[in-house]
Amino acid sequence: MSTTTTDTGAAPAEGSPRGPKGLGALGWARWAWRVLTSMRTALILLFLLAVGAIPGSILPQNVVSVDEVNIYFRENPELAPWLDRFHLFDVFSSPWYAAIYLLLFVSLAGCVFPRALVHARAVRARPVRTPRNLGRMPYSARFTTGASPEAVLEQARGVLKGYRVERYGDSVSAETGYLREAGNVLFHLALLGLLVALAAGSFFGYRGNMLVVEEDGFANTLPSYDAIYPGHWTDMDSIAPFTIHLDDFEAGFIEEGDLRGQAASYVADLTYTEEPGGPEMTHRLEVNHPLSVSGVQVYLLGHGYAPEFVVRNGDGDVVFDQAVPFLYRDTMSFVSDGVVKVPDTGAGDDAQLGFVGVFLPTAAQTPDGELTSSFPGATEPRVTLEGYTGDLGMVDPQSVYQLRTEGMESLGESPVLAAGDVWELPDGAGSIEFAGYKEYVSLQANRDGARLPALLTAATAVGGLLLTLFIRPRRVWVRAARGEDGRTRVELAGLGKTEVAGNNAEFHEITTELAARLRNESDDNPQNPSDTRSDR
Repeated sequence: MSTTTTDTGAAPAEGSPRGPKGLGALGWARWAWRVLTSMRTALILLFLLAVGAIPGSILPQNVVSVDEVNIYFRENPELAPWLDRFHLFDVFSSPWYAAIYLLLFVSLAGCVFPRALVHARAVRARPVRTPRNLGRMPYSARFTTGASPEAVLEQARGVLKGYRVERYGDSVSAETGYLREAGNVLFHLALLGLLVALAAGSFFGYRGNMLVVEEDGFANTLPSYDAIYPGHWTDMDSIAPFTIHLDDFEAGFIEEGDLRGQAASYVADLTYTEEPGGPEMTHRLEVNHPLSVSGVQVYLLGHGYAPEFVVRNGDGDVVFDQAVPFLYRDTMSFVSDGVVKVPDTGAGDDAQLGFVGVFLPTAAQTPDGELTSSFPGATEPRVTLEGYTGDLGMVDPQSVYQLRTEGMESLGESPVLAAGDVWELPDGAGSIEFAGYKEYVSLQANRDGARLPALLTAATAVGGLLLTLFIRPRRVWVRAARGEDGRTRVELAGLGKTEVAGNNAEFHEITTELAARLRNESDDNPQNPSDTRSDR
């Protein structure tokens, strides 16, 4: 007896067909493209974009207010650096948010454009042929009439006004509701256009933050901004040369009840010019009522207090006289912290003066005897100072809100100063007077040339969504043929692609109207239509 064995592990003979291979690079690329351009992926990316925007609405953002970010760092010294590592204070310009944004753009483009082409071909195509068995449709009806089949089909065309009708032998096929899919495509195209408009505004526009004290002004030049965020393709050398002067600012607070201390109104009176030497115009700047000048929107973001100080050296000469913006700790008390730097006292760098101050709009004492502010409005303004003398180290860049006290000698703490009080510094170093206070406003200038296109595309998206919600695509078929008794047998069927049960009432009205028209045309009355509709 002989046996034959086959070694499945042996290599195939030369010339024999090879086994199956993997997808390969091209296959994997096609698979990745199909996954990326699927509607499911687009919805997931849209959800991630919305989720990614949540930190930008909860945490302070540098592009809105650097001061708020600094306050958050001061209040959360351990957590804030970790959040900053993940760009959570610059969410909308972060690499991970940009990646989601770009992937969503590619996904929508790869999904919408082919879908738009398919819909364009469907609009130009003829309605589908009449099915062989109309009784299987969600709605169907039958009746007989003495009118000829040609007359039935002609009357059917009149009844199906607004439908696109095509004749197929002894039947007509009608279809309507193309605008539903057109609205769907329009919505996604508009969403794609909105993404393009937002990107264009970011690339070609800019945002800048500035702080302006009462009776002071601002010129729209690059060095005048406290923080500036230009687009990648923005020419900052050709920005509009407008000027703004803050004439007056008034903040109103609720004084009684459970809401005491909450803001009631912020109003800033501005005088501005569109160019140097141009005519002066006025504007009342309020929250959500920005100033529009030379294509730039100027928004009111916040406000604070700027205590005024007069510093004299040991010889009694005034070496400092101005208001200094202080940053508030919270909006319920507006206890504010600030720094006063006097680099020139006339006695050399080693005799420079620096002060760390606390401003209390409405000074009060806690039960523990500590000073605080009981109201955000300045009804009892007070200041406390801690003085230092020595080299301020202003050769190196440093924040105006921080004082480097390393290597400086302490001058002690001042008493609580009311407006007009003077603190005489020890060792004949001079004096500092709390002369009163002014208020300041935080403004943001925003130039976005894509605002109008973004508005138009957003409105178009809403219009497309409305079409998608309220247009119902429907198909109707009518067949007419002579029966053995010489009468014409009429079959009518309807198919609603959405909300099938709700469409049947309309199909029944079409059947009733067609039967009524045939009754008026024929000598013999048609039999009552027999409904065989079913909801599936």
